[in-house]
Amino acid sequence: MKVIVNDEALMLDEALTLDRLLDKLACQQAGTALAVNQQIVPRDRWTQHALQDGDEIVIFQAIAGG
Repeated sequence: MKVIVNDEALMLDEALTLDRLLDKLACQQAGTALAVNQQIVPRDRWTQHALQDGDEIVIFQAIAGG
């Protein structure tokens, strides 16, 4: 399965959920936010959101401002 993560192609041997993808990429940090196909996915759905072939994932750090 092929997905795009932050504009880079990534081949996965198996279907993963978002939380497992972050574990694989070692990106589980406080303040991490995700969008799949330009839709923000709330953190409480990461364990249920299964990736599909061709998904475009953006991983970014949420920054508080004021």
